[in-house]
Amino acid sequence: MDVPLWVWLATIAAILIIISVDFVLVARRPREPSLRESALWVSFYATLAVLFGIGLGLFVDLENSVAFFTGWIVEYSLSIDNLFILILIISSFMVPQEHRQRVILIGIVLALLFRAVFIALGAAAVETFIWTFYIFGAILLVTAVKLLISKDHSVDHGEYRENIVVRLVRSVFPTTDRYHGARLTVRIDGRRHITPMLLVIIAIGLADIVFALDSIPAIFGITQEPYLVFTANAFALMGLRQLYFLLGGLLNRLIYLNIGLALVLGYIGVTLLLHSAGTMGHLPVGEPNELVSLTVVVGILTVTTIASLVRSRSAVPARR
Repeated sequence: MDVPLWVWLATIAAILIIISVDFVLVARRPREPSLRESALWVSFYATLAVLFGIGLGLFVDLENSVAFFTGWIVEYSLSIDNLFILILIISSFMVPQEHRQRVILIGIVLALLFRAVFIALGAAAVETFIWTFYIFGAILLVTAVKLLISKDHSVDHGEYRENIVVRLVRSVFPTTDRYHGARLTVRIDGRRHITPMLLVIIAIGLADIVFALDSIPAIFGITQEPYLVFTANAFALMGLRQLYFLLGGLLNRLIYLNIGLALVLGYIGVTLLLHSAGTMGHLPVGEPNELVSLTVVVGILTVTTIASLVRSRSAVPARR
């Protein structure tokens, strides 16, 4: 897929405009959006992704369109899973309600920046070293196993532990115990202090790096086209702010989401390993079929989502 430079520039410009509009809206009205407003925005971003995928099918080819949809669905599902950690971080730092939109939006921008870097590095590595797919496949299989053996996948029972970087910042720089609006630093008694707002942004930024280490190998297991990898990630992250407020307690009902994601990542990991073995002549394996991958991914996520909701609904009377 040969993507002209102007298409790259136009795509990046469109994404920056959308994010800028989001920033302006949050800055003008720093509040928690209603469910109706969140649902409309999530639907808007999902519609944009669908139209983009259809456009690929009409103006490029069906193969790339299917690859985009598969990658977008996988990345979107991983983004929903990442919301568990995002909620834990925001709750742990007791971010005021009026500033949560700003924090989430900053996290999305950081995630886009980090993933753009990882995509560039991943594309260069894949282009230079074909055995990189073995590493990507191994990463996905390890992540799948970790998801399967995780005992708890609940916001209510989860716990966020500050990483070494946040602890180091606390120990080196003076910090305040309370928020000072949206300010990252504040001067107290003539000395500059770090506010909890900066600490929560650091925590979310580091979490974004960890998320990228899982998501980038997953999308490269579906397509090696940098443009598709980037756009699938971008569309998956856009609307994450509104999705946070829309889902809310519903996340706790997706009790089998980790199992579904583990199966998806495991499938992609095995596909990557077989693809590497076939490309390097180690095994007589052909190219993975994009339509088959899309069917498998959608099937797994649909079954686990329905099973989660049914299980959660049946468990409600038992807790009374």
